[in-house]
Amino acid sequence: MIEVTCNLCGRDSWKVRFPATLDDGDPLNVDAFRCTNPGYGHHPQIVQCTHCGYVYANPRWSDEELLAAYTAVEDETYITEREGRELTFRKHLQALERITGPANGRSLLDIGAYIGVFVEVAVQSGWDAWGVEPSDWAAAEAQRHGLNVMCGTQYAPELAGKQFDIVTMWDVIEHVADPKAEIVRSRDLLKPGGILVLHTMDIDSPIARLMGAHWPWLMDMHLHYFSQKTMRAMLEDAGFEVVWSGAQGRYLRLGYLATRLAGLNSLLGRVSKFLVRALHLSEIAVPVNFGDLFTVYGRRL
Repeated sequence: MIEVTCNLCGRDSWKVRFPATLDDGDPLNVDAFRCTNPGYGHHPQIVQCTHCGYVYANPRWSDEELLAAYTAVEDETYITEREGRELTFRKHLQALERITGPANGRSLLDIGAYIGVFVEVAVQSGWDAWGVEPSDWAAAEAQRHGLNVMCGTQYAPELAGKQFDIVTMWDVIEHVADPKAEIVRSRDLLKPGGILVLHTMDIDSPIARLMGAHWPWLMDMHLHYFSQKTMRAMLEDAGFEVVWSGAQGRYLRLGYLATRLAGLNSLLGRVSKFLVRALHLSEIAVPVNFGDLFTVYGRRL
């Protein structure tokens, strides 16, 4: 694992916010980078910059190890959760269009598109929607559904010289090695006045502060922990004007939600699974919003 500096201000002055729950010598586990991985509470040391307040994993795995993990990861469970993902992304798209206006054939690029659910939802709403995804398995799954999802990152050669009206990153920015560089690259991929949409966890949300070290989003695969304040600062540094920022939840099947609860507490998980199955509620999707996930819209200046 490697030592890194603050990605927001570049300083190397920090205090430990959450001690590591894994050993520095633990090998990188590719399964820990699945979107549906339930490994809550298993993470490297998490620190907070004493200059700007930015929170991040330090030390962490190298850029090469991270990209290799995301290239190799497969996640069949995500496919079984497609209905909940579709509901979530339809709600996200509706919120997006209230800010950007309807599609009218405009272009959209989804970074970290995974199996292409948001790309598909956007196409159905009239967007000329594309995606890019590092996982070989996920990109192939999206292509199998006839979606325009390229395998790679936003530095893929197929994107050279292209610009879009909208660029989205749903639950992506917290995973990348260098968020600031990714945001700057996204700016290059936007037309003047275009909108960048980022969705991530809020380390300063009331529930995150209340739960402390037990907050479930403290995980191996999360390297950066934004607040709405630090996200705004990074976007403004990269040449964006923040248009809107606020909490946004998601939809989950009750059966899947029970497995998530099991990752927090085994007894609670067993009881939840039993009740959901006994009452035949596993397939019902419900809205979930604890206020610790937020979306921010930044306009390219």
